[in-house]
Amino acid sequence: MPFPILRTPFVVLSEIISLLEPNELVTTSFCSKNLTRLLKGHFRQRKPSQWKLFMLDYDFIGYVRIVKSTGPTTTAMMAKHISELAGVEHKPNELLFSAESPVMYFVDRVWGTKLIVDYVTDLFNLDVYGLYIDINGFWALDWINNRQKKMLGGIALAKNIKNDCYGDQIMCLLSDYVLRNGRFSDWLFIEDNFSDNFRFNGKLGPAGSLLISPSSHWVTIDNLMNFDFINMGIRGSRLSYSDLNSFLRHWRAGGSPRLACLQVKFEMDTEFEDFDEGLEVVETNEVRKYRVEAEWEDSDYEVQGGYSIQRMDGVKATINCDLREFLMVVWHTDRN
Repeated sequence: MPFPILRTPFVVLSEIISLLEPNELVTTSFCSKNLTRLLKGHFRQRKPSQWKLFMLDYDFIGYVRIVKSTGPTTTAMMAKHISELAGVEHKPNELLFSAESPVMYFVDRVWGTKLIVDYVTDLFNLDVYGLYIDINGFWALDWINNRQKKMLGGIALAKNIKNDCYGDQIMCLLSDYVLRNGRFSDWLFIEDNFSDNFRFNGKLGPAGSLLISPSSHWVTIDNLMNFDFINMGIRGSRLSYSDLNSFLRHWRAGGSPRLACLQVKFEMDTEFEDFDEGLEVVETNEVRKYRVEAEWEDSDYEVQGGYSIQRMDGVKATINCDLREFLMVVWHTDRN
C-alpha cells in the first residue's frame, strides 16, 4: 500500500526527512515535482546547519558530497561523462540510480557538474563549503565565486593522474592561477601537483590551516613568511637550517603573528647547528600539549623539551627539531 507522504502532517514529515541520508533525499526528490517542492520547503524552514556541502571536480568525474557533524560523508549526487556508458545506447543527460547515489551522464561533463551542484544546493538550501579539484578544475573557482556570496570554507588541490599531458609552462600557469584566485576562510590542502619549475611569489591566507603534502619542493622561505595561517604543515620540504633561522628572526620581530603551529617535514636529512645568537633561544625540559584541528584530521602534539624562544611582545614558543622534522608551537594565551 503506498504511503501518503504528501498528506502527512508537517511535524511527522520532518521526522521522516530527518531519518533519510542526503543521497536518499536527492533520490526521493526525483519521484515527483510535488516531492521536490516539499523537500525544498522543508529545508528552507529547517536549514541543515550541521551539514557541509563539498563539490569535487576531477578530470573524469564530478561529485556533490555532504558532511554531517555526526555520521559519515555521503555522496549526494554524481556527474560522469557519457563515455562511461560505452557500448550501450543512452540518451544524453541520462539519470541512473546506483546503490550509492543518483548518477547523471553528460556529453559535457563540466556542464553536468554545474547542473548537479545547482540542483543539490537549491534542494538543501546550502552554499558550497569545500572545493576539491585537480588542475583541470580551476574553472570552478570563478564559477563558485560568481554563484554565491559566501566565501568557500576550504580548497583542496589534488594531484592530476594525467599530468603527463601538460607541459611545465602550462602546469605553472594553472597552478599559479589557482593559488592567486582561490578565496577560502578555513583551510587549504595542496597535494603534490606542481612541476619542478613552479614558483609562487604571492600571498596565501589569512585562514585557519594549510597542508602541503606529500612534497613542497616549491615552498621557499619567502613563501613561508608570506603564508598567513594559524596551523601549517609542510611535507617534503627543501628548506634549510639557515632558512628556518631566518623564519625565526621574522617571527621574533612580529612576523606571522597568527601562527600557532608550524610543522616542517624535510625531503632529506637536515642538520641543525646552533641557532643564531640574536634569537636568544634556550633549552627547556617543559612538556606541553597542543591540539591542531583541521578539516583533514585532528592531531594532538606532545611537545617534550626542545628549545624555548620569546617574541618581542613576550609571547613564547617551543621548538623541537631533528634530521627530518622541525616543529614550532606558539603558546598564545587565548588558544593554548
